[in-house]
Amino acid sequence: MKHTALYLRVSTEAQADEGYSLAAQAEKLEAYCRMKGIDRFTQYVDGGFSGSNLSRPAVTQLIDCIRRGEVERVVVYKLDRLSRSQKDTLYLIEDVFAPHGVDFVSINENIDTGTPYGRAMIGILSAFAQLERENIFLRTRMGMVERVRQGYWPGGGKIPFGYDYDAAKGILVPNRDADTVREIYARYLAGESAGGIARALGLRYEHLVRQILDRESNTGVILYKGERYPGRHEPLIDRETWLRAQRRLHRPNRPRAADGGKLLTGLLVCGHCGAKMRYQKWGRAGDRLVCYSRDKSKPHLVHDENCPNRGIMAQEIERIVTADLARLAAQPDPPSAPAEDEQSCRKALARAERRLRRLYELYAEDEDDTLRDAIARAKQDRDRASEALLAVQQRAGQDAEKEDALGALRTVGAQWDSLDAREKQSLVRACVDRIVLRNDRIEIFYAIEGAERSEVRAG
Repeated sequence: MKHTALYLRVSTEAQADEGYSLAAQAEKLEAYCRMKGIDRFTQYVDGGFSGSNLSRPAVTQLIDCIRRGEVERVVVYKLDRLSRSQKDTLYLIEDVFAPHGVDFVSINENIDTGTPYGRAMIGILSAFAQLERENIFLRTRMGMVERVRQGYWPGGGKIPFGYDYDAAKGILVPNRDADTVREIYARYLAGESAGGIARALGLRYEHLVRQILDRESNTGVILYKGERYPGRHEPLIDRETWLRAQRRLHRPNRPRAADGGKLLTGLLVCGHCGAKMRYQKWGRAGDRLVCYSRDKSKPHLVHDENCPNRGIMAQEIERIVTADLARLAAQPDPPSAPAEDEQSCRKALARAERRLRRLYELYAEDEDDTLRDAIARAKQDRDRASEALLAVQQRAGQDAEKEDALGALRTVGAQWDSLDAREKQSLVRACVDRIVLRNDRIEIFYAIEGAERSEVRAG
C-alpha cells in the first residue's frame, strides 16, 4: 500500500530557529495527517543540509520510493523546506511527482496539487519561473554581446586551433600550434593542396586544414551571432593573407586544363543564345569554336536549336584575347586613393573602449542620468570606430585581390612565351570572367576591378 511522505529539512545554521526545528516541523506535519485522516505516513529527514540543491540523502530516497510507486502524496511544512531553488521545486513537482500520480502539499502556503486551486498555484509558479529563466537568458546574452564588443572571447565551444584560452584575461593567446597555422597558410598560398598539407604537417584530416584556412578569428576578429567584432587576441596572420586563402578556397570550380589544354576552355559563351561554346577539331585548319546549341551530341546544353552562330576559328580568338590582355598590361596603373591606416583605426577603437570603461566605472559608483547619456554616446563612438576598422580591413582585402589580378595581367607581356599551356590557361582565367562570341564580334569581360570590357571584331 502507498504511504504519505512527510519531508523535513533544516540547515545547520537554522537548527535553533523557532518554527524550523525538525521537531517543530514533525509536529505540524503529523497534526495535518491526523486532521486529514491519514494514518500511513513516513518521515524523510534531511538534518543539516542546504536547500540550494537536491544532493540530499532523504530527497534521493524519497525520489526512489516515488519511482517504485510507494508514495501517494508528499507533505512539507513550508515550500522552502523542499527546496530553496524554484527550478528544483518545479522539477520535483512536474517531473517526479506528477508523472507518478503523487500529490504535493505545502501547509504554510496552502498548496495542494490534489485540488484545482493547488494545481493552478503550481501553474502560476511555473509561469513566473519561466519568465525568470527568460530574463536571465536575455541578461546573459546582452552581457555577452557587450563583452564581445569590447573584444573579449565569448567562451564556450571549441577553442580555435593555434590558440589557448586565458580565462583570467578573457582572451585567446597563441600556443605552440600557432606556427603550424601560419605554415598552413603559407603552403596553401604556395599552391599545395589541403590534403598534401595535412600529410606533410601530420594533421589527421584534410578537413581540419580547410577549417583552419576558413577561420576568420585567425586575423584577430571575433564572429558572434553573425556579426564581426575586432578582438583583443593576437592575430596569427594578417587579413590580406586570410582573404587570399579565401579566394582560392572558395573560387568557382572551372574545368582544369589537361596536358595541351585549350586556352579559353570554360570562358566561352554564345552571344546569340547564351549557351556555352567548345573547341571542335576542324581538319588541318586547327580548332573551331562552336556553340553547343548547334552540337546535338549534348541535348542538355542546347539553348536554341536554330542558333545562327556559325562559329569562328579558335586561333583567331586566342590571338585577339592575348593581344587585348597585353594592351591592358601595358597601361599604367590608375592612381589609388590613400588608404586609411589600419593601425590608426585600431588605436581609435582602443581609445573609445577605454573611455567607455571609465564611464562604466563612474556609473557603478554613482548612477547619474548624465553619465547614462554619456555612456550611450560613448557606445556609438565605439561602434563607429569598430565599423571603421572592419571597413579598412575589407578594403585591404579588395586591394590585395585586385593586385593579384593585375600581377597576373603583367605576366602576359613579361613571361607569356615561356609559359606552358596549363600556366597560360590559369593566367587567362585570373584576368578574364567570360568571352562572348557573336560570329565575328567578340566581347571580353574582365575579372579585374576597373578594367572595362573590350569589344573587338575578328578579321
